[in-house]
Amino acid sequence: MDDRGGSFVAVRRISQGLERGNTCHSTSAEVVAGSAAWLGRGLSCVCAQRRENDARPSFDLTPAQEECLQRLQSRIDIAYDSSIPEHQEALRALWNAAFPEEELRGLISEQWKDMGWQGKDPSTDFRGGGFISLENLLFFAKNFPKSFQDLLRKQEGDRSVWEYPFAVAGVNITFMLIQMLDLESVKPRTLVGANFLKFLAENESAFDLLYCITFKLMDQQWLNMRASYMDFNTVMKSTRRQLEKELLELLEDITRLEDLPSYGLLTR
Repeated sequence: MDDRGGSFVAVRRISQGLERGNTCHSTSAEVVAGSAAWLGRGLSCVCAQRRENDARPSFDLTPAQEECLQRLQSRIDIAYDSSIPEHQEALRALWNAAFPEEELRGLISEQWKDMGWQGKDPSTDFRGGGFISLENLLFFAKNFPKSFQDLLRKQEGDRSVWEYPFAVAGVNITFMLIQMLDLESVKPRTLVGANFLKFLAENESAFDLLYCITFKLMDQQWLNMRASYMDFNTVMKSTRRQLEKELLELLEDITRLEDLPSYGLLTR
């Protein structure tokens, strides 16, 4: 960790392969430690920071939308706690989904670096995303296993020599979506956040689904920009712009997240 309190793990490519209610409807790799502002405590560089004096409108919610937002916020508020058996089991489940043929030797193990965690204890990387970031990864692994494995093992496209670390990038994506959708406010203060709640009121898994879409979109942007690990912030900003564009411009034409153009990037 450097003097700024941030750290990251870059993965060098060697070869290819590798609730409050009920109304809400192997690649071979070498892990290299280093330091950069885009990964680490706070995950503060994945999107523009909010200024306290920013004037933003608020959008009225239907009762169903308000209830669904509160349920999602209750998930966001849960920190990862390595002493809770449910959290331990979720972490083991993530390992089993990622590497079904390899037995995990322990919740603290050098094996975790193969998934793109910064060290041998993944719990230290959940500070910025909380338990929901682990739930997002599990949802991705279970519902879109092919896309999950393709990204984990960097199997598609002309990859960079120095790749983004899969798991920590996933935590960054959770954090970015929470900020982009303004999910910690009592009411959304952005149009994109208000629009998202329309999807959430119809599908209680909308945030997890949008996470999967965003992860795959980010990887496409990464490949299109021929990015390397120092370009991660730029890629994330580009991903956010594209996602906002789809959520804002296409709302009149779509009723489900599955209708977003970027959803077509996912494969099961």
